[in-house]
Amino acid sequence: MQKNPFNAILGKMIVTKEGKRLGFVKDVTFETTSGEIIHIVVKDATPYTRNLNLEKVGSNDLLIPYNSIIAIGDFVIISEEDLI
Repeated sequence: MQKNPFNAILGKMIVTKEGKRLGFVKDVTFETTSGEIIHIVVKDATPYTRNLNLEKVGSNDLLIPYNSIIAIGDFVIISEEDLI
């Protein structure tokens, strides 16, 4: 996957490859020693997203594993099968 500057993905809409909206990129979490991205943090999660049983951080934010990302362009596209 091509590397994207951090601020290039902030605020992007997150969708599944089937086109379901999941929310927007609020932040990313990463392994400090390697710099490897672990999760993207979702803000404004849709009701559909809340039913996916994703890991929660804080009261409203959800975590999507970085390995479920298929592509980053105008949207961040997620493979829903990789979330389960």
